[in-house]
Amino acid sequence: MANPRREILDWLSLRLIPGVGSVTFDRLRRAFGSPGAALAAPLKALCSLAGLKEEVALAVHRRAFQAPPERELERLEKLGARVVTLLDPQYPPLLARIYAPPPLLFVRGGLAGCREGGVALVGSRDMTPYGRRVTEGLARELAQAGVSVVSGLARGVDTVAHQASLNAGGHSVGVLGCGLNITYPPENGRLMARLAQEGAVVSEFPLGTRPQAANFPVRNRIISGLSRAVVVVEAGLKSGSLITARHALDQNREVLAVPGPVGTPSSQGCHELIRQGARLLTSAQDLLAPGALPPLETDAAPAPVQPPELPTPAAELLGLLGPVPVHVDVLVRESGLKPQEVTALLVNLEMAGLVDQRPGKHYIRS
Repeated sequence: MANPRREILDWLSLRLIPGVGSVTFDRLRRAFGSPGAALAAPLKALCSLAGLKEEVALAVHRRAFQAPPERELERLEKLGARVVTLLDPQYPPLLARIYAPPPLLFVRGGLAGCREGGVALVGSRDMTPYGRRVTEGLARELAQAGVSVVSGLARGVDTVAHQASLNAGGHSVGVLGCGLNITYPPENGRLMARLAQEGAVVSEFPLGTRPQAANFPVRNRIISGLSRAVVVVEAGLKSGSLITARHALDQNREVLAVPGPVGTPSSQGCHELIRQGARLLTSAQDLLAPGALPPLETDAAPAPVQPPELPTPAAELLGLLGPVPVHVDVLVRESGLKPQEVTALLVNLEMAGLVDQRPGKHYIRS
């Protein structure tokens, strides 16, 4: 008879091995049938698996966990959190359908409110009064319509989006770029606790993971993956919100942008998105009206994780890479793309196993 706790520990154990990201985890699970079988596989079988680096194969064979899995699970439970695996019925169906979905989520609160797909509201940390007013209005109307508001619990637009949704009696999901036991930013402790009670707080990072800059582009793909549409309220030209918009496009989600005063730095990113083809958003009805958003199937099985047919910008960026490390600034210059676009593409290529990152923001082709 199956032991649910043992299965959870197997999934958690494989995730706690350094070098086992979303793509590698899925490759191991499919090759050996389950995370537990992958952990028990002979070293020769692991080393013969196509695409698996030798150092990762050795780490799996030696069970070189970054933390003891049993203790990690106990710490999660004391925090009031749980592990939701990709095969769990509670796993959000829309997120399961993206390329390289997180094999497991660490969750505080309930995910049922976003099962049919939420709407992501993202934007600048340095929010203007205009941005606050627009964010509050959108979040309130979405909540009143029963739509979950998804964001990243950052300062500015994210914080206001969560607060306004909860104040209107709605459901909201905060996606972290750190472990669930880290309060970031520090002043959002009460908001995190409230989200855990009335909505959900989600992370794919193990406990104790610090909010490092490299985590946030990866985190952003979950924000868009949980959502039917991504709305950028305010954003400068170098805003991380544009990375979320890029992920949304890669995931075939709708991207909308709120226009702002001409010449205002906090709206330049939104205007650039509109120029590139994002829908202009004037009110919540642009999201809520019948037919405003294309229907998304939520009852299909998760799509197999396979290398995607690369869109032109990603293919061209990959063509600039070889066995010699190339600095990200060189890639920006040679590709002609904006820095945030290159960052988003590199995250996707790295998760696809096509690119490796080296120290000092250098990249090579895998």
